[in-house]
Amino acid sequence: MSKELLPEFIKKLLPEADIPFKGINAWIAQGSNFQIVFLDINPITSIPPHTHGEQFGVVLEGEMSLTIGEKTNKYVKGDTYHIPRGVEHKAEFHTQFKALDFFEDSNRYSPKV
Repeated sequence: MSKELLPEFIKKLLPEADIPFKGINAWIAQGSNFQIVFLDINPITSIPPHTHGEQFGVVLEGEMSLTIGEKTNKYVKGDTYHIPRGVEHKAEFHTQFKALDFFEDSNRYSPKV
């Protein structure tokens, strides 16, 4: 079993996301009214409280604590999470973390230039 998030051919086809946090690598599958983002996040990284459009994700590998509103839960491989539009949330990553996230915002992330 491979520990790679994506095969090399997909990384070559998808643009890498320009994410403003160190330790996060991501690739964007762009739709006209959504983005699907393949995330690979280092364990020392955390994401501060923020809001955006609706988001749904599935954990592919690793462990994170995700606070949605006032409730914090731990998520591991196979777990899914749903963040409603406009609800403040933050995350802490305890291990190398890989996820596939679907954003209703078609411009959630820009490609790196």
